[in-house]
Amino acid sequence: MDTTTAYKADNLLDAEQVATYLLENPDFFTQYPNVIDKISIPHSHKGSVSLVELQSEQLRKKVRSLNHKLNQLISIAKQNEAIYRVYADLNLRILKASNLDELTFILEEVIQENLQLASVTLKPFKGAHALPEIQRRLFVEKRFKTHKFFFGRLSDHERKLLFADEEANSVALLLIGDMGELGMLAIGSKDPGHFNPEMDTLLITQLQQFLGILLPKMLTY
Repeated sequence: MDTTTAYKADNLLDAEQVATYLLENPDFFTQYPNVIDKISIPHSHKGSVSLVELQSEQLRKKVRSLNHKLNQLISIAKQNEAIYRVYADLNLRILKASNLDELTFILEEVIQENLQLASVTLKPFKGAHALPEIQRRLFVEKRFKTHKFFFGRLSDHERKLLFADEEANSVALLLIGDMGELGMLAIGSKDPGHFNPEMDTLLITQLQQFLGILLPKMLTY
């Protein structure tokens, strides 16, 4: 290799250096607009396209992607608003309940029909319809070790104790009362993944608090 060839080889730019230069000098094509027209880029469907065409296509893809994400967010927001309204209506209705049977009926009607969940049961810890002590201890010691609510799946035995033959492939269990001493609300879904430990608890915690106010007035000690 002669001196001239060696000099040229040493001064050749590799692809990474070109990419770095263009990123560090974003006004390059503004200063040299004629370069844009001379650049052709291989395209999987169209053969070769100009840089401007490629940029336009990429921009259109980004716009479509952003529109899709925006539509998803709007859909989620509408769903959340609908769920919020259901819970707000439920809380108002249960405040007007005069006895345990009426309270249970309202919970079943709203949760099963409006929220389209499979099953719901209210298990007081005291009174004529109290959950047996041994069953109460089973759930409290196993499912409520750190919180007054549980979201997830139950064993077949636990599911039958609470829901009998109704579907409950995933559940929300709420202890009611300041110390969880009043009872337990159990809600079941056909979907195994509907209730999970990562779900938001704001609305269901408000329902838990409302029931904590109501149940002492309805239970016979």
